[in-house]
Amino acid sequence: MSAVLVAPERLQAATATCRQLLAQLDRILLGQEDLHRLVLTGILSRGHILLEGLPGLGKTALVKALGSVLQLTFKRVQFTPDLMPGDILGSHILQDDGQGRREMVFRPGPVFTNLLLADEINRASPKTQSAMLETMQEQSVTLLGTTRPLPQPFFVLASQNPIELEGTYPLPEAQLDRFLFRLLVRPPPAAVVSAIIHERRRGESPQPTWSLSGAELQELFAVMDGIFLAKAVADYIARLVEATHPEADSAPAAVREYVTYGASPRAAIAMAEAARGQALLAGRPTASFADVRAVVGPVLNHRLILSYKARLDRMTATQVVERLLEAVRPVELDLPRELQVRETPA
Repeated sequence: MSAVLVAPERLQAATATCRQLLAQLDRILLGQEDLHRLVLTGILSRGHILLEGLPGLGKTALVKALGSVLQLTFKRVQFTPDLMPGDILGSHILQDDGQGRREMVFRPGPVFTNLLLADEINRASPKTQSAMLETMQEQSVTLLGTTRPLPQPFFVLASQNPIELEGTYPLPEAQLDRFLFRLLVRPPPAAVVSAIIHERRRGESPQPTWSLSGAELQELFAVMDGIFLAKAVADYIARLVEATHPEADSAPAAVREYVTYGASPRAAIAMAEAARGQALLAGRPTASFADVRAVVGPVLNHRLILSYKARLDRMTATQVVERLLEAVRPVELDLPRELQVRETPA
């Protein structure tokens, strides 16, 4: 990998643009500054995001605001048990060409957009959920042997209710692994609720006063690609992912006790890209250990498959990740393994 850093003036301009974007989101949706920062990191990483939280916390409002500020085409699909794959991907219909002949014409579904809000995605049947896999991974739709690319950039921001489980279908691990982040949307404090009641009739959000052009968004992506990731930071990411597997020598006690299956290399790739995004938001040309630690939770909390014992002990994936960060040090001494684990003589 080249060690040529992005030009300082270009980096400063991109960081200033990101801060303007965050200011708009903070103004539209009150009390969710940390969430906005992670969502923007996910967008810069060109990844999909799973938003988990109770109804009424502003998940839909956030995605709408994001589409408006980024000037991206936005579509919303309410997932229900009777939703069919064709309702999302599109379908072929028989159409008269005006000359007495009929032909099959493709009618694009709502997935042909830049920003797709998959509302309550876990309410759809597994057949419909599987239809999303190609769109999320390959950025294309294949029907009747024809592959059609989706508009670029393409993001899926899906929401799900963590407590209402009746009539829902848990997302399969293969689909969960396609989400860069799983972000927990938490209720705002009383002061924020008071401000919403006082300043916004019927809870209506204000319109953005600034927006990003397509060329400016592409420039952000280009600067993001220029953020440098040192080998030491890459090694730290690799060791974190390795330690999520209970059979690994480096796995901490919490992983051995509560994790059945660890994270895949896709998690390491997601962590590296998200760390670059954090560095860009901070105006730094290189990703640091702190940037990695800031995104480990959202990257891993939906990729760790916990054991039944974890449920009995009420151990969550977030708690396991915290133990993981305590056990895996950013910098490892370059010593042989037998010297690192050898007990100190009495």
